[in-house]
Amino acid sequence: MSRNGHLPVQIADLCFRYRTRKELALHGITFQADRGELVLVAGASGCGKTTLMRCINGLIPRSYTGGQLAGTIRLFEEDPTPLPLTQISQMVGTVLQDPEKQIVGSYVLNEVAFGLENLGLPHQQIYERVEWVLDYLGISHLWDRQTFSLSGGEKQKVAIAGVLAMQPDIILLDEPLASLDPASSQEALALIRRLADEGKTVLLIEHRVEDILRAKPDRALFLSGGEQRYFGDMEGFLDIADYREVKLPAPMVLSQARETQEEVPPPPPSAPTNGRPALVEFDHVSFCYEPEQPVLHDVSLTIRQGDIIALLGPNGAGKTTLIKQAIGLLKPRDGTVRVEGQDTRRVSTAQVARTLGYVFQSPTHMLFAPTVQEELAFGPRNMHFEETIVQANVGQAIDILNLRGLEEYPPLALSFGQQKRTTIAAVLAMQSKILAMDEPTAGQDYRNYTNFMNSILALRTQREDLFAAILFITHDLDLAVGYANRVILMSEGQIAADGPPEEVLADRALLERCRIVPTSLLDLNLKLLPKTGRFHRAEALASLVDQ
Repeated sequence: MSRNGHLPVQIADLCFRYRTRKELALHGITFQADRGELVLVAGASGCGKTTLMRCINGLIPRSYTGGQLAGTIRLFEEDPTPLPLTQISQMVGTVLQDPEKQIVGSYVLNEVAFGLENLGLPHQQIYERVEWVLDYLGISHLWDRQTFSLSGGEKQKVAIAGVLAMQPDIILLDEPLASLDPASSQEALALIRRLADEGKTVLLIEHRVEDILRAKPDRALFLSGGEQRYFGDMEGFLDIADYREVKLPAPMVLSQARETQEEVPPPPPSAPTNGRPALVEFDHVSFCYEPEQPVLHDVSLTIRQGDIIALLGPNGAGKTTLIKQAIGLLKPRDGTVRVEGQDTRRVSTAQVARTLGYVFQSPTHMLFAPTVQEELAFGPRNMHFEETIVQANVGQAIDILNLRGLEEYPPLALSFGQQKRTTIAAVLAMQSKILAMDEPTAGQDYRNYTNFMNSILALRTQREDLFAAILFITHDLDLAVGYANRVILMSEGQIAADGPPEEVLADRALLERCRIVPTSLLDLNLKLLPKTGRFHRAEALASLVDQ
């Protein structure tokens, strides 16, 4: 218990509807969380998890106005309705799903100090707290870095630091692992468990249940379609959890897949030989954002027709920077990048976009149109497609990315997972020759991301000029295991390994050096490799093992 024995979080019959929506986002949610508890909040994309967080931290109804809120919310048995956000923020700290929406300071030091300065704390106390939290998180080396130059994972750590500096009793974490490399995820989970053990009340939203099990959550809240399906201990949750809604350990997926007998598409074709046409070429490329801080070092590689590449590596390794070189947003300091034989220094970003479509890591970097329909139509119209083709492409992308029914919604009013699918759909509608996606599974439940990956691979078999190569930057090792025919590992701005997944991901010492933690699916695939000959998704392994 906390604050004179009062429960930190009590929710009873909570309901909420956004003013722009007809349906309820939350309906009848009832649970409580005590001091020292870590509560997992799980469910499919768009089920209401983030909305629940907004109700607890006071953003609903203060920032999301005009909606209908009913039910009871109590923080330490006090009604937070009349309290100002500044007072609630000292009780409840929130780490958003997209760190881009949270970071406002130009430098890390300023960013972590921002909340403390708004509380009017003395300068010396602010500095001591910032110094303490950066050391606590192991990111003291970032204190003088410009925030724009940080990787997505580094930004996530800085966002966590800004919240912990405020020393709230209740901490809400919305998919904090989405931008972190696997080793950093393990460190973050250890930190989250430690925060709970030290007496904090922690609510953690995550799809990746397999990873979260390492933090030993005390209880789980399972939402579906805005309604509460389960609240109780983890054992009971795992008994009713569906692998298509949350990411479960591979043995559990095999067990469920045997019962459902779901048909699984075959794995992608093996990687092409060097004789296939070169689409993108990096020739001794080096780059730095700031002097004396190089990000890429003498990188040479070729992306060829038929490649389905998973680009893996630790936070800050240069993965996103590498792809931004290919689309012309960044120009090499040394070396050359060629897209279909053209030097990116001599062509515009718009020209490159006709060949290479890129889905940014943060949806807010892409979304701007008033509706999803207009967002998806913008690219092909800008490329002067005929209107009939525009509409056909948009309709196809909406179906593939499960956006049907959201066409007239403002993209920025959607959940993070829905926003992410909208950005992928926007690039899909342009039907580029090369599709590059940065963290495509962030915010996605298993059903959504396997459906759109399967559909994209099916499309490329129908038209040779469509998605002739696919590249995805990811920290989701299982995405690489299930869909890549080539894996590139990056470390410290260089290529550490490049080859078939079955070879690259079998080297445990290399994985450890690149901060990649093997999953149960990788372990199972390696065990069965003499029998299967190549990697498969867990559902496919279920039928293969039975055979």
